[in-house]
Amino acid sequence: MSSESKDKLWVLLTGASGGFGLEFAIQLEALGYNLVLHGRDKSRLQLTHNALEYPDKHICMQADLSSRKETETFIDSLTSYAIKGLVNNAGFGVWGGFAEKECVAQADVIRVDLLAPVMLGHALIPQLKKNHGFMINVSSLAAETPLPYLATYAAVKAGMTFWSEAIRAEYQGELVIVTLAPGPSPTGFRDVSGAPKGKGNEFSTPAKEVVSASLQTLNMGGGYCVPGWRHKLLWLIQKLTPRFISLALMANYLKK
Repeated sequence: MSSESKDKLWVLLTGASGGFGLEFAIQLEALGYNLVLHGRDKSRLQLTHNALEYPDKHICMQADLSSRKETETFIDSLTSYAIKGLVNNAGFGVWGGFAEKECVAQADVIRVDLLAPVMLGHALIPQLKKNHGFMINVSSLAAETPLPYLATYAAVKAGMTFWSEAIRAEYQGELVIVTLAPGPSPTGFRDVSGAPKGKGNEFSTPAKEVVSASLQTLNMGGGYCVPGWRHKLLWLIQKLTPRFISLALMANYLKK
């Protein structure tokens, strides 16, 4: 790394290969940040890098966050960078009956969506505090209620929300933290998870609007962010519906 790079302040963006990651990269660059773009797929990560206005300002790093060893190696590789911001965006889900889906894939959801953010947060918080920085944790409205056929994903996102909100309280005044809780968005999640088309489309909100809302919340000092009126409406419905009713409704609605 050049001495010039050592003097820069960087934002680490995980899951930068597409979806919210691409939009985060575009909007964070527009705010003047130098980006460490993380992804597992080299070719897709390069597409995000090439889509930026000033690609030479940013770097790409590959790592499979479902592997503890690779995650630890990735964290070690960040020690030479002055990190000001961390966006825990990497994540995926597995759609289908719990016992019918491979256990390995569902364990990987836990590792990528929750364990990796916890490891990254634990490693980087001292540096984020030193640099008067921030953290954005991408959770989901799936965290607000158990979801049949997305059981592991909803459980993990509930963990992400609770963890993010807890550390936000711990570091109030020292570190700005946003817990982003979007609902359905056209990000490619359905293709990866195997979700049937059409489910939740009435609440779909563009990725650009979701990311913009999170950055507005960041600018206001952090907090729990439900982006856009459609997602806010879905969040309200979740809050007002008793769990035994929502479970029955969602089991019927989400079944293929």
